[in-house]
Formats: sequence, structure tokens, C-alpha cells
Amino acid sequence: MKGKLILAFALLLSVMFNSSSQVNGKLPDDQTIRKWMAEYKTPSVAIGTIEDGRVKDLKIVSDKSGTQPLNTVFNVASLTKPVTALTVLRLVTLGSWDLDEPLYHYWTDPDVKNDPRHKLLTSRNILSQKSGFPNWRWMDESKVLKFQFSPGERFGYSGEGYEYLRHALETKFKMSLDRLADSVLFRPYNLKETKFFWDQTIRPERFAVGHDTTGKPYEIYKNREANAANWLMTTIEDYTRFAAEVINGGQLSPGVFEQMVSPQTTLNQNKQVYWGLGWAVIKGLKNEEYALMHGGGGQGVACNVVLLPGSKRGLVVLTNGDRGSEICNKILMEYLGCGEEILSRVR
Repeated sequence: MKGKLILAFALLLSVMFNSSSQVNGKLPDDQTIRKWMAEYKTPSVAIGTIEDGRVKDLKIVSDKSGTQPLNTVFNVASLTKPVTALTVLRLVTLGSWDLDEPLYHYWTDPDVKNDPRHKLLTSRNILSQKSGFPNWRWMDESKVLKFQFSPGERFGYSGEGYEYLRHALETKFKMSLDRLADSVLFRPYNLKETKFFWDQTIRPERFAVGHDTTGKPYEIYKNREANAANWLMTTIEDYTRFAAEVINGGQLSPGVFEQMVSPQTTLNQNKQVYWGLGWAVIKGLKNEEYALMHGGGGQGVACNVVLLPGSKRGLVVLTNGDRGSEICNKILMEYLGCGEEILSRVR
């Protein structure tokens, strides 16, 4: 992504929300949201809520006159990662993929072929953010992919890991990630408006153009190929439907679902903050609740999804402004409570 990248995990840790025992379930009214939008120079805010495991409310609040259509397309940045992760976990459920098989059986990046640590890479340590790679190779002065630590050793948020996994998947299945996801995820989940890249069905007038901190629109960047970690194009209806599927088990086998929501990486043992497979996980909330979380941020993009599988509730917020995370936080505070317990865990 051009410009300054906002790491999804950093955005995720800024989110304020709380457990089911403190949820009031009330969204702020449109007038209040528009006040925040004006303050934070963000022209569109899309909101999806989930109750009892079902999509409840969907809306887009816009600074334009009239109602912005629900089929408005948003770039959701790193909210791409949970979609890729669920694609992989669906393949595992179907018996077509092994989380612990070394990826070098299918793919080795030329940059690391002479580093023996590449033979340790598996889908599990990539989805649990233990690949050993930096977030992006282009952030390094050399522009060369290098291991920062051995795969599986510790947490390290990385888009490169997901892209490495994409290459392995595409090599084994002899099809692109978008076609693979369409067959095992998009169609089973009924995601009709979700795509890994810009195509002829996405008209510019349907796209929520990103805006900078002053409210000035960025130039539209039309990515033309799938990226497993970034640039997913979707609507609030589709992503909320995806989130509801996750809450209801994701059409995964019970064993695979349990692995997804179980700690694979420890971020803070005392505060019970972990990473599962594709999601951050916070355990030990009141009423035996736990949360799955992920965020996405970048140039003119700020979005969050928070799921409470125990109570089958969730919230998705998508915005198209550099300061949209401020609005995400406020909506999460209104809808999912004061957030003191969770915020104290992730600080």
C-alpha cells in the first residue's frame, strides 16, 4: 500500500470494547456519528452488528445527502487476513491441507532459499503470526525478505508470511487465491461482493475512496492481483455475514474451529492476550466469554471486527479515513460497553 502503513495489530490494540456482561447493544444515532465524521474528516462509516449469531443491522452513514447504498465497496486492508485464514482452515476441514506440513514442499521464496530456516515454515506458524518475517520486505532498506527470527519462535506480525502462504497454496492447487477462496469460502458463505482485487464489477462510483487527515481524497489505487494479507474489496453486508459465519463455527470441523480460537502464540500471559489462527484472542472475560479481534488500517482505511463467540455477538466497522480508527473506537464503546477490562489487557 502506498504511503504510511498503519499496522493492523497496532490499530487492533487501540480498540475499546468489553465483554458480553457489559454490553448495552445500542448503536450511536446517525447525528452523533456524523458529528464524529466531521471531526475526524472521514466521509463514510459502515456498521454491521451480529446478535444471536445472525446479522442484525447494517448501515452506512455518509456525509453525502441521502443514503449511501449498502453495496458500497470498501478496501479493508488487513481484514483480508482473517478471510485468507478461514480459506486455509476450510481446506484443512475438507482434508485438502495440513496446517503443520512444511511449506517448502510447495514454495520457497528465492530470497530465503539459502537460509535453512525456510524449511521450518508451516501454515500454523504463519496464521499464528510466528513466521519470523518482517511485516513487509519493502520496509527494509535492502528490499530483500529476511528472517528476523526462526519460524515458530515468537510473535511477529507479518503480511509477508501470508503472501508466502499464498504462493504455497497456489502452487499446490494450481489456481489463484481468489479462485480457491471462491470455491471453499465465498460461495459457501454467500459472499457475493467480496474480491481480492479490483475487477470490472467494481465501478468507481461504488468505491469508498480513502481520505487523508484533512479530508482530502487519495488517488484510487486499483490493485489487480490477489494479496493474501491486504487490499480485500468487500461490502459491510458481506463482511458482517463473514463475521457471523465465524461466530457460528465457520463451517469448520469442531477440532479445526477449536484450534482457530485457541492460543497459538502468547502476547501477554498475565493479561490472557494471545494469537490464535488468523485472529487475536482475549481469554478470561466475565461470564466465561472470550473475544476474537482483528483490525485493518492503511492509507485512508480504518476498520475493525470484534466477535464474542460465547454470546454470539459481534460488531464490524469500516471507514474510509486516516482518522477513522477514532470513530471505530467510539462506536465500539457505545455498542460493546465501556471497554475498561479489555483495554487494560491490550495496553
